[in-house]
Amino acid sequence: MAEQSNGTLTLQVKPSMIDEFVKGAKKGFYVAVENITPAMVLAYALILFLNIIGVMPILAKLLGPIMAVFGLPGEAMVVLTAAFFAKAAGCATAATLYSQGVITATQATILFPACITMGTLVGNFVRVVMVSQTNIKWQPLLLCSALVDAAVVMWLTRFALFIMGVS
Repeated sequence: MAEQSNGTLTLQVKPSMIDEFVKGAKKGFYVAVENITPAMVLAYALILFLNIIGVMPILAKLLGPIMAVFGLPGEAMVVLTAAFFAKAAGCATAATLYSQGVITATQATILFPACITMGTLVGNFVRVVMVSQTNIKWQPLLLCSALVDAAVVMWLTRFALFIMGVS
């Protein structure tokens, strides 16, 4: 493709399919290294820390009745807490709990949309609400709306799985 600017003729060569593939692969690698891997390490460390200090069984007992509404064990609250800070951390926490046998694949499926819905809530809240100087009386409502969204999507996912015969 030829392009003329300032009286000179420049030639732009369309990148080859292999160049585009390598460019995409590099981008995917950097996403994995910079975003997903730290979240997985955070999730693993969080669960390990909670197990070492003995908080996980307490969470399971205290939050079990609340999480049972969504068909989840009490330990699943750790997933939502991690998702509160980063989507990838919530998903990685769910994967870790699944690999440890704490939650089932169905329960991980129920948790996934909630991680996406409320993921990175703290960062986004600071980035958008605090920076835009939203009236302070509306800030708790804005924060809670994401939590309500997560609860609704967990219930809807559970209902959809029930309709599909997955339990």
